Amino acid sequence: MDEVLAAAAAALGERLSGPVVLAGSGRSRVVRAHDSSGGTVIVKSYPLTEAGARSFAAEASGLALTSAAGVGPRLLAANPDAAVVVMTDLGDAPSLADVLLGESAGAAEAAVLDWARACGRLAVATAGREGELASLRAGLSLGAGGGRHETRLLKAFGTLPARAAAAGLAVPGGLGADLAELAAVLEPCPHRVFSPGDLCPDNNLLTPSGFRFIDYEVAGFHCALLDAAYVRMPFSTCWCVFRLPATLAAAAEAAYRSEVTRVHPALAADDVWQPGLRRAMAAWTIDVTLWLFDRARAGDRSMNDEVAAAPTARQLLRYRWRVLADEVEAAGELPALGQLMRRLLAATRAWDVPDLPVYPAFRRPA
Repeated sequence: MDEVLAAAAAALGERLSGPVVLAGSGRSRVVRAHDSSGGTVIVKSYPLTEAGARSFAAEASGLALTSAAGVGPRLLAANPDAAVVVMTDLGDAPSLADVLLGESAGAAEAAVLDWARACGRLAVATAGREGELASLRAGLSLGAGGGRHETRLLKAFGTLPARAAAAGLAVPGGLGADLAELAAVLEPCPHRVFSPGDLCPDNNLLTPSGFRFIDYEVAGFHCALLDAAYVRMPFSTCWCVFRLPATLAAAAEAAYRSEVTRVHPALAADDVWQPGLRRAMAAWTIDVTLWLFDRARAGDRSMNDEVAAAPTARQLLRYRWRVLADEVEAAGELPALGQLMRRLLAATRAWDVPDLPVYPAFRRPA
């Protein structure tokens, strides 16, 4: 802690004191500290590893790019040698996850719609600045590249058939062609937007001025459809996943789409939006399958041991497989991938877990 605070103070050019740890994991640690004026700042540090350097580069450059837009904290200082970032303190405010796990359906509905609009407005505010972000990242990271969702997802596609076979599933004929079709949509994608990278409902703060995004560890430009999938699935990469009421999910998707089409008008066409969004959902579903399946086969557990209202890994997986199968079958697309989802559901029927319910805020007493 002393070394991190000293590195942050050196980068900021003033003394910091009274650190309080707010969050921590193997990827980063977040600390609130007092500055010389009596106010507070947030100090975020990363491991001195290749992965830590990538996270530092993405966070620092993403914050630098968006500081003037008022969509998240402002970057105050960065120390590449120590992999430490200093940013403004947005205070203590609830996240979208807090509201969805709460008791007010009205507050949750309003928050989901505001969050979806905020995601779209972020894309608009940063449109056309991909070169600027690359320059910022190169300077801050001393050559370390930022993480890219497309790179990781494309790698996952290549491993899916072998992983499915190893789990005892018959791999449907044509799966390779379906996976190639997914890859062609995501890379190269003409509809690129800036995103903090992880739009999970706990990676934001609902401040009096509206939603502000936090956690830029995988920030960068990627296909807008990957972010749109967060609204429809919902929340592609998060532990805090339950169902949204269908009417609310549709309204949130429309809210995001109305904003992002200001910079990517082609996405207003249903023959671009709908199949593209289904393929983004497929990409994220493959990702979570490869991440969780082996662990879920060994035994079930909560997606977040620290939160009472959290789904289990088996619940989440079966929900993702069923939603994707329903989507692609209804559209008559990606038949082999849809068949694989059905085979996964059949193979895990003995898990006997309850269907994923709606978020607690939308549950009514019996």
